[in-house]
Amino acid sequence: MTTNQRRITRRELLQHSSLAAAGLALGPGILMASDASSLPLITRPIPSTDERLPVIGVGTNRFGTDDAEMLAQIRQVLETMPKLGGTVVDTANSYGDSEAVIGRLVESIGNRDKLFLATKTPSRGEASMQEIMEAFTRLRTEQIDLVEVHNFNETDSVIPRLQQLKQDTRVRYIGCSTSRDEQYADLKAALDKYDLDFIQVDYSIDNRSAADEILPLARDKGVAVLINMPFGGRRNASSTFARVADVPLPDFAAEIDVTSWAQFFLKYVVSHPAVNVAIPGMTKLRHLEDNMLAARGRLPDAAMRSEMEKVWDAI
Repeated sequence: MTTNQRRITRRELLQHSSLAAAGLALGPGILMASDASSLPLITRPIPSTDERLPVIGVGTNRFGTDDAEMLAQIRQVLETMPKLGGTVVDTANSYGDSEAVIGRLVESIGNRDKLFLATKTPSRGEASMQEIMEAFTRLRTEQIDLVEVHNFNETDSVIPRLQQLKQDTRVRYIGCSTSRDEQYADLKAALDKYDLDFIQVDYSIDNRSAADEILPLARDKGVAVLINMPFGGRRNASSTFARVADVPLPDFAAEIDVTSWAQFFLKYVVSHPAVNVAIPGMTKLRHLEDNMLAARGRLPDAAMRSEMEKVWDAI
């Protein structure tokens, strides 16, 4: 390790970011949040329409709550995200009451027009049209931007229903989603069989298997890609950050405007040429502020991505 490498933990960086947001000066070598937020926003086009989306959104698996304190935090996330450049909010009715919580809060905030709402069909049981249509009621919206077939439950019967909703302009885009390697064969089959706008798949610097076949196939088919679990998974995210708690960022991180390990991991994911948006789960404003900085500035090229992998693999 060289003497100019920075020993900054995720917690410390987030504390610094909060100070920067309040206009307080940070030590040398730290990119102030106010400066980073002025960097160009990184967007990627949806291949089927060329509509551009910011490369960082939010996953909402933990939004289904009736705890007043957590609801206040979630409201802050949904209210602040578009102000920081984000638009994509990905949810599902199987995530507790997440759809209903998002619907109530977004209606209260009044920023539905600033968000790209994505949800999923039932992951098990009958995926009837009635079940699908109830998502509009829970989300309190006349149109859903993206509906994905979740875990390939009743794919052959659900896709025609989604295609009809798309034709009726109730749904703008359709797709399929998974977060399990054992369903990759189903995902490849869906990409070959159906006219999809999106797929959603798990991918991170610690879980690169989607890059072997899924991501290249999606790019060849002209299908947009959402990435879930970009920090290594629901159960692995904490261990991912624990691995780097006392590890300095590499010197080259500054070359891609990275000031935290969270941004390092996210910029690795969204720099893959097939990826459109990463959707890390976040229920706290400080995490949102840190993660959204990964949607600003420069991205690593292929050579730097390789260096990032070497850094991670050596830890």
